[in-house]
Amino acid sequence: MSALVRIVLDTNTVISALLWRGTPHEFVAAASTRPIVFFTSPALLAELADILTRKKLAPAVTASGLSPNELMQRYRRLATVIHSDPIPPTVVSDPDDDHVIACAITAKTHMIVSGDRDLLDLKEHQSIRIVTSAQALQIITETNK
Repeated sequence: MSALVRIVLDTNTVISALLWRGTPHEFVAAASTRPIVFFTSPALLAELADILTRKKLAPAVTASGLSPNELMQRYRRLATVIHSDPIPPTVVSDPDDDHVIACAITAKTHMIVSGDRDLLDLKEHQSIRIVTSAQALQIITETNK
């Protein structure tokens, strides 16, 4: 895969990549050596900022050695911020997921990486694949051989 791969990370994937060392972290780290660009939007960044300040994540944020603001800055350095065009309601069970799809459509991405069942159940939207971080890691590893 020599062409640039355009990706939107769902907020749950960003949180996992920033705070833990599992597959989302491995995927984001692997992306640094491949032709990949991440996209996000003001709506997705607002959701990330909100979640990073929640009490239930405080121990993980503290363990990272960074403040919520520093974690936000780290992600903003990784992702290109675009202003998404509005879309008709798409994920009826979780309307907040429409922000992820809107960002992906506007940025003309190849895939959305998520751990959210509501998004994953769609599998694809307007030719944009919706995959887990493990599937995304496999895709970029296999196509870069």
